[in-house]
Amino acid sequence: MAEHSITPSGPSSTPETGRLRTRAERRCARRRSGDALTNTAAAAAALVFLAAVGPTPSSAVSPHSHTAGPSPTAPSRFVPGPCPKTPEPIGALRTARCGFLEVPENRARPGSRTIRLAVAVIPATSAKPAKDPVVFMAGGPGGETFDDIPFLVDSGLNRDRELIIMAQRGNLYDQPNLACPEMDRFNAQYMGFGYDSPQAKRLLLDSVKKCRSRLAADGIDLSAYNTAENAADFADLRTALGIAQWNVYGHSYGTNVALTYLRKHPQGIRAVALDSSTAPQLVALPWGWRSAREGIDNVLEACAAEPRCKSRYPDLRQTLTEQVRRLEAQPLTLNARPPRGGDPVKVVLDGGALLNLLVGNAVPFPDVPAAIEELAHGRPERFARARAADSAGAVGMTAHGLTESVACSEWVPGYSESDVLNAGRKAFPGWPDTVLAQAPQLPFQHEVCRIWDVPDRAASHRVATASAVPALLIAGTFDAKVGASWSREAARTLSRSTSVQIPGIGHWVVPQSPCAQRLLASFLARPTAPDTGCVAGLTPKPFTIIPK
Repeated sequence: MAEHSITPSGPSSTPETGRLRTRAERRCARRRSGDALTNTAAAAAALVFLAAVGPTPSSAVSPHSHTAGPSPTAPSRFVPGPCPKTPEPIGALRTARCGFLEVPENRARPGSRTIRLAVAVIPATSAKPAKDPVVFMAGGPGGETFDDIPFLVDSGLNRDRELIIMAQRGNLYDQPNLACPEMDRFNAQYMGFGYDSPQAKRLLLDSVKKCRSRLAADGIDLSAYNTAENAADFADLRTALGIAQWNVYGHSYGTNVALTYLRKHPQGIRAVALDSSTAPQLVALPWGWRSAREGIDNVLEACAAEPRCKSRYPDLRQTLTEQVRRLEAQPLTLNARPPRGGDPVKVVLDGGALLNLLVGNAVPFPDVPAAIEELAHGRPERFARARAADSAGAVGMTAHGLTESVACSEWVPGYSESDVLNAGRKAFPGWPDTVLAQAPQLPFQHEVCRIWDVPDRAASHRVATASAVPALLIAGTFDAKVGASWSREAARTLSRSTSVQIPGIGHWVVPQSPCAQRLLASFLARPTAPDTGCVAGLTPKPFTIIPK
């Protein structure tokens, strides 16, 4: 089957609903809170399957010995153990079987120490599940993966198959855990500073220095926390669990891992589903500007296509540009109460903050035109409350060590600060350079990477995956973190792929879209002939109309 794309056309009265407005979605929406590509969540399945298809976990070893020089590293193996105790109970873990995958920290170094990656296998709800499970690859990098399980289960990922989740190396329940509480504490203060202010830069870089020094002092090889090693971990997991064949579902950064995995370790992969795709050959620091422009444009154009929205907000694009310029010239400082309650906190709204709130979907899409209009008339409360949400971020939940090791070795090399600025100018002509100088969601990243100091891996990483394995690529038209067009570009080298855009949905589509859930289930049942029929009748949810 040749690669083909599907987008809805013609009138329709069936809006998709965006309902992923929980702790995990807000985590995905923030710059350094779990999904630097975008943010980042979903996943898991049960070890009952193992007895039927291969060796038991205690005896299984991986054939991937990954030699480097004359001495091989230790083989990987799965060790059963208790499921992690999560801050909020996760019902699916009550019936799951859990443990750790033990792998070399650095497969390229003989004698590298062993690290442990948390694994959960969640049973299928069907009485007669398919034999090929689904393995989930989470967004981030660095997002807390087990936090995604409820979204995956609610989306039906374990209805007909076991669902396997493994925390990517450095995650919360892994050993070692590459959390950076220093950076989390910075995030809790960030909304009180200008987005690109000198104070914010100084505090961020100080937190990065402290975290890196602490992790290095603990003997952690930060160069080993990268996408190639993450992909090799999943290859070793399949063989360690004795699984002959499985399906891969990844979102955001997880699609980057999935495509690297498909390129380097194609054995045993039946089908690959990519949600909000970030192909390795495309992802570099300036790319965020194109995604930001595409996602924001699609929201504004959807308003212009809706008669009531167009009538109430006739010059929305110009209004947005004016507000970015005004706030960058004269930032607003005010007290705002976080959306989920708590005491008011100091919030600074400048042009960069406004842009990044839109990119991060911090204001629900139906409310965006109203929020821009209110801002223009001296009512900044919606955006202020959205920025105040960052004050409630959990400390220690995000593996910032993985985030920065991936970003600094794979995304940043080869691109200068001027490249980022020029990409910003191309995306948003006439906007202030002080806004455009910082890549969306990744402020001060060049300075951060000079501190983080990991080897350049760009040449080996930025390689397209050419494959005939059946693939499904799902994108949301309102996604300003990973623009929907990236999925089509990723599909070009996947010869048996289907590319679908879901209107009115942002980052991480499947948990937000019943149609996408049906589409994914159809794909897993028939990878070469998924039923895309539900897409044709979709429109975005109606926009909020405020009285004049």
